[in-house]
Amino acid sequence: MTKTLTKAPYRADIVGSFLRPARLHEARKKFAAGTISAEDLRAIENEEIRHLVDKQIEAGLEAVTDGEFRRRFWHTDFMEHLNGVEGYVPNHGYRFVGIETEAYDVRVTGKISFNPDHPHIKDFIALKEIAGDRAIAKMTIPSPNQFFNAGIRNEDIYPDLEEYTNDIIQTYRDAIKAFYDAGCRYLQLDDVYLAGLCAPKLPFADSELERERLIDLALHVANSVLEGKPDDLTITTHLCRGNYQSKWAFEGPYDKIAPKIFANEKVDGFFLEYDDERSGGFEPLKYIPEGGPKVVLGIFTSKKGELEDKVLIKKRIQEASKYVPLEQLCISTQCGFSSTHHGNLLTEEQQWEKVKYIVDTAKEIWG
Repeated sequence: MTKTLTKAPYRADIVGSFLRPARLHEARKKFAAGTISAEDLRAIENEEIRHLVDKQIEAGLEAVTDGEFRRRFWHTDFMEHLNGVEGYVPNHGYRFVGIETEAYDVRVTGKISFNPDHPHIKDFIALKEIAGDRAIAKMTIPSPNQFFNAGIRNEDIYPDLEEYTNDIIQTYRDAIKAFYDAGCRYLQLDDVYLAGLCAPKLPFADSELERERLIDLALHVANSVLEGKPDDLTITTHLCRGNYQSKWAFEGPYDKIAPKIFANEKVDGFFLEYDDERSGGFEPLKYIPEGGPKVVLGIFTSKKGELEDKVLIKKRIQEASKYVPLEQLCISTQCGFSSTHHGNLLTEEQQWEKVKYIVDTAKEIWG
């Protein structure tokens, strides 16, 4: 029997990325060196994704992803394949605590629109075929708000912010339709930019003085993209404060964005980072409408392999339920295990132990 999406997000859910297997790393090196073809690389990717999907189902997950196995970075691979956008190597990577990321970013080179031959559509179709009727195939893409990071917009091409905004909105509406037509019924928008608007000092935006204006713009973009969304398509937003080789980029509670974003963004669920003190407390969840979006508490960390204290986990869920009804809550890690091809600092065995631990914990709480 084919699974339905009546419960998505699920009690035990996942953000999306998984550690790349050694065989996949090796295949990418060979492809870069020209010793295997693109077809050879894709065949290896397909085999590793099949194994990954089997492992996710074996662990008890109801929604599965391709682990972002075909990507180098969680966001740039999608963005650079849109019309009017290119990837490039800047002088520096992003500054994380204790580390600088591999230098790679995107920039606007022309008018932005959706590319009907976008490779992620083909990638999703392959995932859906692999999952079959055993689980729901979940797709993850960067939020449209990622295009508002400083340095991406080309003001020679887009001197008018409103035109830039409208083109991004239309591009994402077209992207959502393309994924839906390909059979996608569970789509996640990864929004590090929105999480950045929580920080005491804005990490990516141009001006501290514009915080409220930027929050309003981010909400407008998200809700405009969601207009006309099919009823049987679940779309969630995932907020993260950086996830690169187990390092983080910034901190700050949700207080600054919650009154507008949590109360008004018309998604079906929020995946929220809550694995340490950097995210603050649960009180901002009071702005989530009762009976509205589900809240996936990222109270397990993907940055290290040690399993969390289950007593403390259950206590934290109980605390969150003071602000959002328990039946509206779910659990997951705060982010994926490998937001870039480098991966976090834990083993694949620890990764799967943690996923199974989350599933088992959810069963104990919700049955």
